[in-house]
Amino acid sequence: MAGGDDAVAAKIPAGSKPAGAGDAPPRTRFLRQFELVERMREYDPSLDESLVNRAYVYATVKHGSQKRHSGDPYFAHPIQVAGILTEYKLDAATIVAGLLHDTIEDTDATREEIEASFGAQIADLVEGVTKLSKLEIQSEENKQAQNLQKFILAMSKDVRVLIVKLADRLHNMRTLSHIPNPTKRRRIATETLEIYAPLARRIGMEKMARELENLSFHEAFPEAEAAINARLEQLRVEKGANVAIIIQTIMEVFEFAGIDARVYGREKQAYSIWRKLQRKSVEFSDLADVYAFRVIVSDANDCYRALGLVHQTWRCVPDKVEDYISNPKPNGYRSIHTIVIGPGNVRVEIQIRTEDMDQIAENGVAAHWRYKNESYGFDEETAASVGLDAREATRSLLEIAEHGGDASEFLEHAKLEMYQDHVFAFTPKGALIPLPQGATPLDFAYAVHSGIGDRTTGAKINGVERPLRTSLRNGDVVEIIIGDKVAPVPGFEALTKTGRAKSAQRRLERQAKRDEFIRLGRDLVAHALHRYGHELADTALQQAAERLGKEDEEDVFIAVGEGALKANAVAVAAFPGLEERVRKDSGRKPMDAEKAKLYVKGGDLTPGVALHFAECCSPIPGDRIIGVQIPNKGVVIHTIDCEQLAALEDDKDVTWVDLAWTPTALNRALATSRVLVTVENKRGVLADLCRTIAENEGDIINLRLAKRTADFFDMVFDIEVADAKHLTNILAALRAIRAVKEAERVKG
Repeated sequence: MAGGDDAVAAKIPAGSKPAGAGDAPPRTRFLRQFELVERMREYDPSLDESLVNRAYVYATVKHGSQKRHSGDPYFAHPIQVAGILTEYKLDAATIVAGLLHDTIEDTDATREEIEASFGAQIADLVEGVTKLSKLEIQSEENKQAQNLQKFILAMSKDVRVLIVKLADRLHNMRTLSHIPNPTKRRRIATETLEIYAPLARRIGMEKMARELENLSFHEAFPEAEAAINARLEQLRVEKGANVAIIIQTIMEVFEFAGIDARVYGREKQAYSIWRKLQRKSVEFSDLADVYAFRVIVSDANDCYRALGLVHQTWRCVPDKVEDYISNPKPNGYRSIHTIVIGPGNVRVEIQIRTEDMDQIAENGVAAHWRYKNESYGFDEETAASVGLDAREATRSLLEIAEHGGDASEFLEHAKLEMYQDHVFAFTPKGALIPLPQGATPLDFAYAVHSGIGDRTTGAKINGVERPLRTSLRNGDVVEIIIGDKVAPVPGFEALTKTGRAKSAQRRLERQAKRDEFIRLGRDLVAHALHRYGHELADTALQQAAERLGKEDEEDVFIAVGEGALKANAVAVAAFPGLEERVRKDSGRKPMDAEKAKLYVKGGDLTPGVALHFAECCSPIPGDRIIGVQIPNKGVVIHTIDCEQLAALEDDKDVTWVDLAWTPTALNRALATSRVLVTVENKRGVLADLCRTIAENEGDIINLRLAKRTADFFDMVFDIEVADAKHLTNILAALRAIRAVKEAERVKG
């Protein structure tokens, strides 16, 4: 379904009752026609009321007697979507698109009919929001990836497509509980967490992103949410008095200094805490910003004055001051953040901004709808002046969509690109380049321009040539060294953080492999033909290609070169009667350390060299890896952060080899990883640990008690996981359990 989001708003026959519903399911009150118009007139007095009224009636008539799982009439959904859009004061075309967003796919309406009735602009928006759900796609992940890919191409032309889609998803999440199938609810919630909430944050719509996250987290990870909320409740009891003291102190200090300010505290939400537990491997008690205080002042000068007063009042935490006013985030977010040691020795975050900055922080691109040239709409110039370029915000995603590759690869890169905590670096000419934490010079090169990234051979950081694996820090000045040849960087997987760089490098790698496979395939086919008394130069392969289901000779050579087709099969297709051979693939199996060559690849690997996984760091698929070639021992595979690598840096007998995981490792292997969990010595805690691991799809293959005291004990689990990300999710889930004090991966 278009706006229905994969059956979130699925229709049921009129008069029937949804599964699990009572005899009289509650009806949701939705906006009446005059109420919707009145809302819009409050911010757009020049509103074309006739346009909105016609769209309202059109939607109700077209959806007719269709019902939602809740029992509500289906047309209540697009009306509520339009209502959400009015909360952001969007223009009439966007509101009308919200009313009509399901009509093309779910009714007998056509694009031509909508264009004739409402104009080409609205027809384009409605068509952009409509998902191509009729594609014949084998897996659910591929369906999700294909939809996202088409969606990003549509929203890059008009950001309103994305905003309508987000409002559509938000209303569906608010009514998700009416879906009777729990597996479907969890899938929809997970998709919202991984795609739609990050997209909302991408264009600065923080308020919407938070609600999407909270609703999804409740459905996808209810046990983790309950555990975190229990910890928050305990914190309220312990630290509640300090919150009031901090607010009162700030107000008194500002009043004495003559700064007009509005101050309020906020508690970090459960999902945000969950993300930090995942991302930073910290314990709950170490989170500095469970409580944060927002200071709203009149202008930017007062922001900096307020920062000085805060630091004079409480001791600040070094390296924790972030100035997003002088360096706005790519989504236009501006504010000053600092962490101080407050009353009771509690670490708290304080955010300082103006009213305008606060509006942009909450609503992002939607905060820039206003009157200009006597018409109401998106003010692109004003948005750009405060650091938000709606097209630029999605440009990297568009590049990934255009780089090709299969749908699952695109989905992986798009998700990488959407989850970003920023570091700010500069070009030699002073241009600011925002990047995610952990980004490298190769990521920087692609952020500047894809053509520069494609030809990168090295980099200078602050005037000194540094390895491409160096992580950039705030304020670094980066100069990219480029060559004449467009080619992938060996080991780029270990040298890149952003989806844009990974996608572009994989594109180059695909092209390089294609050229190599063509050369290799041609040689193999020529050899096979020669053995049977034929020469390649005298053989017409086009007909053979058609018999083999290939477009042309090049496709045949590629298939042979990459091993998907035997050279003898080509000879048989060209000259019937010759022997044909076949090959078959295998499924996902536990990794065999003795067959490391199946799982690891690298451009600088010496043919025939032995490969061994390092016991000191126990790499698993998804880890960033590097090889150390040791004389008479072969190549030992380490994680990039292995502590033993430092001792080898000055060893002249050691050769460093950039490595990456093969598709076999990433898609067909299972790896065993060890986890150490420190828990309170309570009855039933072991059952909680095992249940949590199982709920997160981990298989425990061994466990033992490592250490026990009167209050705590350490448990060691050996868990079979798909990759490093899978393990990270399991660790985050364990850390969310109230009785768990620590949960860490054990390497070695």
